[in-house]
Amino acid sequence: MTPPSSTRPVALITGASAGLGLALAHGLADRGWALIIDARGADALKDAADALADRTDVVPLAGDVTDAEHRADLVDAVGELGRLDLLVNNASYLGTSPLRPLDATDLDDLRRVYEVDVVAPIALTQALIPDLTAAAGIVVNISSDAAVEGYEGWGGYGSAKAALDHASRVLAAEHQELAVYAVDPGDLRTAMHQAAFPGEDISDRPEPATVVPAFLRLLDARPTSGRYRAAEFEPAVTS
Repeated sequence: MTPPSSTRPVALITGASAGLGLALAHGLADRGWALIIDARGADALKDAADALADRTDVVPLAGDVTDAEHRADLVDAVGELGRLDLLVNNASYLGTSPLRPLDATDLDDLRRVYEVDVVAPIALTQALIPDLTAAAGIVVNISSDAAVEGYEGWGGYGSAKAALDHASRVLAAEHQELAVYAVDPGDLRTAMHQAAFPGEDISDRPEPATVVPAFLRLLDARPTSGRYRAAEFEPAVTS
């Protein structure tokens, strides 16, 4: 792989073998961004990288974001490419499916939710702050409406995303040279959303690719750091 030039932007996207992470990777590849992509499944990640490689430089690194050694490998990959303009903390864990009431949630499973959805994004961001700062970069933490609404069965995932939202606000206050966003993409037709509604037909939910233009508009506009819904950046519909 040929390293990108110093003017070519670089993005690191976690959970990028499927769903929103993969859709965002394709959207950025179409713009010529170099990519570092991560996911737990090596085979699916390789397939994703192969599909992206005809348009851009892509570094696939399979592993678990809760693993410190894997995060170190991601940081090393950034170092090899020489810069980092965008970190997308997309990898998430819903919890046991079907979802359980909070008073019946297994605490070991709840810890796993928090390790994946809160601790790992903070840890990876910590490790990449120097690179992001050097590029006056952007951090996008993928949130959910469950972070602000009290849905039955969503206590673990929703509270973890609420914690990530608040961590995003604190990071923005502490690093004003960065743009830090918690973004709710809305309900999408993904494997995780299907796991939240086992046995139900979720074909009415939009495909992840449909919200990519909104994310790209967010990156282009670079508004004040904060929490946003992807719908706020959807192109206006004209008749």
